Amino acid sequence: MLFSLAACNGGTSPGSTVGGTDPIVIQFSYVDPQDRAAHRTNVMFKEYVERESGGRLQINLLPDGQFGGDRENCEGVAMGIIQMAQPSSAGLTSYTNDFMVLDLPFLFDSREASYYALDGELGDALSESLTQFNLINLGFNDNGLRQITNNKRPIYEPADLRGLKMRVMESPVYINMFNLLGANPVPMSFTEVYTALQQGTVDGQENGASLILASNFQEVQSYMSLTGHVYSINANIINKDFFESLDADLQQIIRDGMKEFIVDKQRELEAADDEAAISGLADAGMQINEITVENMQKFRDLVAPMYDEYRASIRPELFEMAQRANAAVR
Repeated sequence: MLFSLAACNGGTSPGSTVGGTDPIVIQFSYVDPQDRAAHRTNVMFKEYVERESGGRLQINLLPDGQFGGDRENCEGVAMGIIQMAQPSSAGLTSYTNDFMVLDLPFLFDSREASYYALDGELGDALSESLTQFNLINLGFNDNGLRQITNNKRPIYEPADLRGLKMRVMESPVYINMFNLLGANPVPMSFTEVYTALQQGTVDGQENGASLILASNFQEVQSYMSLTGHVYSINANIINKDFFESLDADLQQIIRDGMKEFIVDKQRELEAADDEAAISGLADAGMQINEITVENMQKFRDLVAPMYDEYRASIRPELFEMAQRANAAVR
């Protein structure tokens, strides 16, 4: 897929102009379905950039995993085959261990704490770690509060996960997390999840409620448990060489559109969609169950050793930045 898209560029550099007259085309890829907040605000971003640039920039949106999953999207941007992507933070752990911090369960106390951290010192530190890989992160948006779904039984406590084959993102943190919780984690690209659930290759998965609904997982899953174990984050990366080749005014248009629509507006819509989606999933026949305070503590206790383990491979100051964000919004 990477090579076929490169061939479609007709031998020119990605995003280059032909004869100096054609618009600069930005291929922007992501896995989200078209009825999710991320895609809707990406459309707003596209319209803003094309209008404000006077047509000098053209955004070609590639939703629904057309280019591939998060790993393919990150590789495509780093290689310059596509210009932009919107991967989950887990998709960037193959580049730097620093991004593992965002996958740790129960890291943030609230959505507001995660936004505070990502718009401040933690987000700056993570973004800086990507530049050595020819990637610039333009901002973080909301990928939903992650919940567990499966086809076997309601999950009230970790013991209920024992033996379940759970699809997880291709991140060592998620694999470790679900091993500790007693499940059998199966790392898999998001683009393969629906079919895997449908065919019984895996018993369950975990994602934000709005993505579960938008992906029609209610058609192939019976139970959802409101574990809320991770505030999931998307990064918005652009090829560094490409971005720095743009005129300064075009760079600023992209940054301004990113902040207004893909960061601020998307977060607003996603938070509302996430809550509404739980009702939508229940209306579609999925059995929804909450977790008691006592049982939630069992989840927290089982995954607590991960923090000590990952302090050896993640910069310690990143943990402290997350803690400061939690304290700042309490």
